[in-house]
Amino acid sequence: MDLTHAFPKPLTDEVVQAADIVITMGCGDACPIVPGRRYLDWPVTDPEGAPIAVVRGIRDEFDAHITELLASLPST
Repeated sequence: MDLTHAFPKPLTDEVVQAADIVITMGCGDACPIVPGRRYLDWPVTDPEGAPIAVVRGIRDEFDAHITELLASLPST
């Protein structure tokens, strides 16, 4: 996967207002807070320059977080 042009997207008020769940990755109190939203913080190790084994571990952490989140959502 080519991520050379990928960059973090800012968490703007408009984006947060349109979301039901806001997932941050260690942004702390710098992110906009909108009442009524569910906030999850998933601190992430920066994979830049890390060995492939570390990057795969980060990927596996994301997979576990996403699996847990999906299991917690009400079924429709």
